[in-house]
Parts: sequence; C-alpha cells; structure tokens
Amino acid sequence: MRVSFGIFVWLIGCWLCFCSTANAQECAAPLSFTPVSTPNQIEWSKFPDFTLPFPVIYGGPRFSDTQASPLRHGFSHLVDIKDNEYGSLVQAKQRALVYYGFADGLGQPWETIESPWSNDLTAYRAKWDRFLSDLSGGQKNAAGLYVIPVNRLALDIERFLETDTRILKIKTDTRVPDAYRNLSDADFVTAYKKAMRNLYAEGMRYVRQHADLSGGSVTSYADTPVLNTYLNVPTFTWTDWTTNLSRTNYMVQDSLGRGIGGPYYDQLDALSPSAYYYYDYPNPLAKDYLAYLLFQVEVQRAWSTKPVVPWVWMRYHDDVSSSALNFIQPFMAEATAIFPFFSGAAGLWLWENPTLASTRTDIYAAYEHFTHGLYRLSRFADMFQAPFELVIETPARDLMDKQLPVWRGVVKDTKILIAAQNPYAADGVKTSLTVRYKSWQRIIELTGTEVYLCRFDIGTVTGVDPAFADLTVSPNPTQTTLIVSFGSLPTVATDLILLNTNGQPVVRRGVNSVKEVIDVAALPAGLYVLRIQNEIGSQTKKIIINR
Repeated sequence: MRVSFGIFVWLIGCWLCFCSTANAQECAAPLSFTPVSTPNQIEWSKFPDFTLPFPVIYGGPRFSDTQASPLRHGFSHLVDIKDNEYGSLVQAKQRALVYYGFADGLGQPWETIESPWSNDLTAYRAKWDRFLSDLSGGQKNAAGLYVIPVNRLALDIERFLETDTRILKIKTDTRVPDAYRNLSDADFVTAYKKAMRNLYAEGMRYVRQHADLSGGSVTSYADTPVLNTYLNVPTFTWTDWTTNLSRTNYMVQDSLGRGIGGPYYDQLDALSPSAYYYYDYPNPLAKDYLAYLLFQVEVQRAWSTKPVVPWVWMRYHDDVSSSALNFIQPFMAEATAIFPFFSGAAGLWLWENPTLASTRTDIYAAYEHFTHGLYRLSRFADMFQAPFELVIETPARDLMDKQLPVWRGVVKDTKILIAAQNPYAADGVKTSLTVRYKSWQRIIELTGTEVYLCRFDIGTVTGVDPAFADLTVSPNPTQTTLIVSFGSLPTVATDLILLNTNGQPVVRRGVNSVKEVIDVAALPAGLYVLRIQNEIGSQTKKIIINR
C-alpha cells in the first residue's frame, strides 16, 4: 500500500505529539501543511476529519465546495448552504442564519435616527412575517408556527443609541413626539432606554410567537452586558468591570436598572459579543488581541449565566484600522480557534462579511490556520465534556494591562490541559512561563508567538494555598447556604466564584469579611466548584448541594 507524503507527515506528527514524556505530557503539535496560495479557495482536504464537543458555526465563504466540508472539519453549523447539500449532507439542526436588516428597509425612525417612537409596528411585523414565511417556504406546523429549517438564528439589529450623550442628540428632532421632547434631559434618557428595550423585545417576541424554534437557539449580534471595547479595557479594574452596573449595556438591564435582565435579555438564548481585531503587527496595540478576545468572554460570563458564543472574524475590523479587511496573522487565527473555550466560551461563530467573497480576490489562508487550531483542540475534546473546571489564574483584563503572556487551563479528573501564548514576544524569543493548579505547577517554554497546547497528568493535588491556609467552607454538602471562613481577611482583593459543572459562574462576589455567607437555596441540586482567587493564588473546593 502506498502512503502519500502528506499523510505520512501527519501520522508521524500525531505519533510525536502524543508520546508521553517523563513529565506525563501530551502535546497537540502543529500539523505540517502548506497554507493555500490560490485566491478564493480553502483546501479542506489537507485536514483529517474531526469533530468538537461544542458548536462552531461556519459563516465564511464556500467557493467551489459542494460537499459541506466544514462540517467534517470541526464546524457544527453552516450559514451558506448549497442546493445539493440540504437534506443529504446538511440537516436543519446543522444550519445557522443571520437575519440582516431586522430593523432596516422601511424608512422608519428606528432606522433613520434610531428612535423607538412613532414606528409603524404593523409594517415591521409584516416584514418579519415575510422573512419567516420565505425561510420556511410557507410551511407551518399544527400550532400554526412557521417551521424554519434553522437551528441557530441570529438577529442583526444594531439600531439603538449607546450613550446618554447620543440619546440626547435626538431630543430636538421633530421626528420625536412632542411628549418626549418636552421631558427633562434625565427623563428623556430614561424614557428612551425603556422604549428601546421594549421595541427590541417586540421584534424578538414576534419571532418566538410565530416560528417553531423547538430545539433551536435565538440570539442577537453584540447585544451583550458589556459592549465591544478594545482600548478602554485596562481603564477600569476587573472588579469594576464585573460589579459596576454602569459598565454594562442598558439594553440588557432590568427595568429598575438594578441588574442584568429586562424584556429583551430574557428572550436571548445566548450572548454573542463581537470580538473582532483592529490592529496588525507590528502596531503595539495588536499584541493585546488575545487578552481582548478572552476579556470579551470572561466579562460577559461574569454578568450572566447564559452561554457566551463570540463572533470572530479572520479580518481586521474596518472601523478604525489601517489594516482594515486584511486577514489577521496566522498565529492569531489559530489562537482565536483555541483560547475562547479555556475562558468559558460555549461556542464560536466564525463570521465573514457576505459581500466580500463575491467582490474581492483574496488568499484565505487565515481560514486554514483557524481550522488548524480547531483540529489541535479536537485532540483533547474529552477535556471539555462535563464535569470539568476552568483554570483562570489572572483575568484577561489584567493580562492586557500588564502585557503578560496568556495561559489558561482545563482540569478534568487527574489531567490538566494548558493553552498558552505570548502575543508580546518577538519572533524566536523564548518565554519561560509558570503554570499552576493548586499544589501542581510546571515551567513551560514558549517560542515567539507559538500556540502551546499540552496536557499533563497532575495526579492527586492538594488545594492548600498559602494565601488561604486557614480557609474553611461549611456545611458541605449543603442545602441553602455556604459559609466561607478565613483565618484572617485577605490582604488583596479576593473573589468567591461558584461554578456549575459546565464551568459557568452561578455566583460571584468579593470577599469583604472573614466570614462570607453565600445563598445557594435557589440553585439546582448537584455538584459545583467554589473557586477562591486573587492575584496571589487560587484555591478550589468541590461543593455538593442537595435537597
């Protein structure tokens, strides 16, 4: 039997990367492949078939592929479906769709000045109904709901004024009813925010009331607790980002302004922050890209228990960048495919501007580097099947502020999977990095901006950390409350984070006294992990809630 050179290299690479060393280390070494050099083409066949345990949505160009190739290479859903694929190669549960222009095309105030008032909702409902009717081919179920052949639906609305200053700019516009223009500035802002939340909710409510979404998911693009930021991430402390409600998007606040919630937020099945990059190397700001990506995941999870599925783009954003629409660096593409899951992302949506593939001639090698990252991650897919624990020693916000190498871990049973990269390193420069979990630690070495991905056998580790040597948690098991006691009050800001078996925070609070009481009466019975962490170290304890 003859074996091609490419397959031979792949087999040797896999053998090398999974041979155990004296340190019980397994590494998903990079495959040896030549990135595509032909314009407007993606060469899927250079990667083995593989799957991942979380949704990864492919919204990129298909070009000549008619065999649903992304679905065999780590992606779970396709946005663009070829005529021959549906039914035979692509099922409804594997389809995703973005509804662009949800609030556009009617010339209403919602579109022209982003006002929630004096809009013809009858016209909007007719527009939404046409969309659902076209998508379903007019097919309805016994309950009279449109049967839409889509598993993940994203509404691209983007029609509200983000700040009080912008809101007040339309206060004198004659298209705003007099009753509102005559309000005080403060009352006008309050009325605007309430009306806009309700308008967004009306659109989402219509979709839910007229479409069969059983088994599917509905979200909206970028309507998250913390809006898309880059330059101001280090401006505020991590505690401020995660506890100060003024840092959050009013569109997903409750009606009393006391927390995350409200009529629109309550209807979202997932949160979809946009995590697009702006700056290319050697711009110093480009080096913050990875910490920025992880910040987008971590800060949303700090405010919400809803799944976080970031939208990522293989190009630089066209708003401010001199590199606008150029493809990102290969190591950036690979890291983008791997790291979000280590910060708790529940999936990824790989987006592409739908007009670019039909109007430009580009080399799509970045897509292959992204797929390569997914492939490397798939070698350790079992690590992300519950129960597992995320290891986040330093918040991404602090990594950006101090320009530190990035590392994250996932612990399952007696194994820890480490992902690491130093986005601030020059080519070829070595970085020694200490990674740790409880009493286990290793020094790993990174070269340049390489993406490190290795698993270690940590055996039995203790949770005793000098920072919390006198820590006790009781009762355990518990029914209603947990009491966390410290021998002395920690000298630095310390957080208590209770995580479910999916690694999602269900309780997060700061430590302000030597005895903290956590109310768990409303949580479902089951296994949880309590993480106590600060800049000095972290400790975790398994918690059982029973009834």
